[in-house]
Amino acid sequence: MAANAEDGGRGRPWRRAAWGAAAALMLLPWLAMQVTGEVAWDEADFAILGAMLAGSGGIYELATRISANGAYRAAVGVALATAFFLIWMNFALGIIGTEDGPANLLYVCVPAVGIIGVFIARLRPNGMARALFATSLAQGLVAAVAVSAGMGYPESPPLEILGVNALFVALWLASASLFRQAARVRTPSRSQL
Repeated sequence: MAANAEDGGRGRPWRRAAWGAAAALMLLPWLAMQVTGEVAWDEADFAILGAMLAGSGGIYELATRISANGAYRAAVGVALATAFFLIWMNFALGIIGTEDGPANLLYVCVPAVGIIGVFIARLRPNGMARALFATSLAQGLVAAVAVSAGMGYPESPPLEILGVNALFVALWLASASLFRQAARVRTPSRSQL
């Protein structure tokens, strides 16, 4: 509550909406299990999803305390959502072939590049922009390696692999662009308020 009082309540509706969306996302598989037998989640699946959502939400909450800059907050939100959906999609469905396919392990490198970049950038917007740009390059490289090596075929045709990865590359670049925009606008950090 103190953080909300500090920023005059700015961002509070967005944070509520984000946590509400996380709760809805938690309910989605349960609802799907009620209407179809093709979705069969157990407690471990829900625990993993809950941990991923709590981790993403917690990191976003931290970002709202680090910077009052709207572009910075949006950049963090886009990056977290992209990482979340990349990991979830990769483990639940598999991007290259099936979820059990060893080629999908290549996608572990993508968020790893981003995490390393975040530590190097020390959460500064310009550095974060470079880190997210490097993450987009890693995403594109994984797609190029998969397609050129014929991985996942015939379950995942090359155009499907390239299309899915192009979407993720665009999202990483959108986050990088927002960080670049945040770097141009000097907003005091929470500690300076």
